[in-house]
Amino acid sequence: MKLYHNVKDALAPVKDSDTIMVGGFGLIGAPLTLIDGLVDKDVHQLTIISNNLGEQGEGLGILLQQKKVKKAIGSYFTSNRDVGDAYQRGELDIELLPQGTLSESIRAGGAGIGGYYTKTSVGTELAKGKETKIIDGEEFVFEKALKADVAIIRAKKADQLGNLVYDKTAQNFNPLMATAAQYVVAEVDEMVEVGELASNEIDTPHLFIDSLVVAKKVLTKEGVVPIE
Repeated sequence: MKLYHNVKDALAPVKDSDTIMVGGFGLIGAPLTLIDGLVDKDVHQLTIISNNLGEQGEGLGILLQQKKVKKAIGSYFTSNRDVGDAYQRGELDIELLPQGTLSESIRAGGAGIGGYYTKTSVGTELAKGKETKIIDGEEFVFEKALKADVAIIRAKKADQLGNLVYDKTAQNFNPLMATAAQYVVAEVDEMVEVGELASNEIDTPHLFIDSLVVAKKVLTKEGVVPIE
């Protein structure tokens, strides 16, 4: 694990056409500093796996406005009007998954499972084109596991080894994504010494983390603001 003081260096492995998992729910629990790094990086044709694509002109919404995103896989895109507009213009491919299915698909990817059967989406448009199977007299839909080239996530604390602790709802997608990508960068609010985190409070062990950066932005009631 390497601690980077330069976001550009931490994101050096990201390249065109990569699939990138991005933690958080909208702007909450999102790696805002790392997202800014993607905004500044000359990279295109990205597939983004995230609950949604930020807000209009904020977070991942900026990447969308830059036309760097070719496909979005997620659950909740209506908070950003630009997503629907880009889709209608044929500039963005969208794969919509129920939120629980999105979480389980990421978990399966991290666990080395190829996919699973679920009753969620049976008989709806979301199941169109997917394999179905009758199990004990009930219909199930097959969902493939999700994996990524890169995951960018956010945590509250990290020690010098890269063990992570998350804050409240940041535990939603961030820990799962840390297990399901080849290269994982964590943006953290606070760095502590090895031994300061109790073993029973560590959410993500350091073996899943490749790089760390210290957050330079935070979401407040007033919006996204720099950390001084």
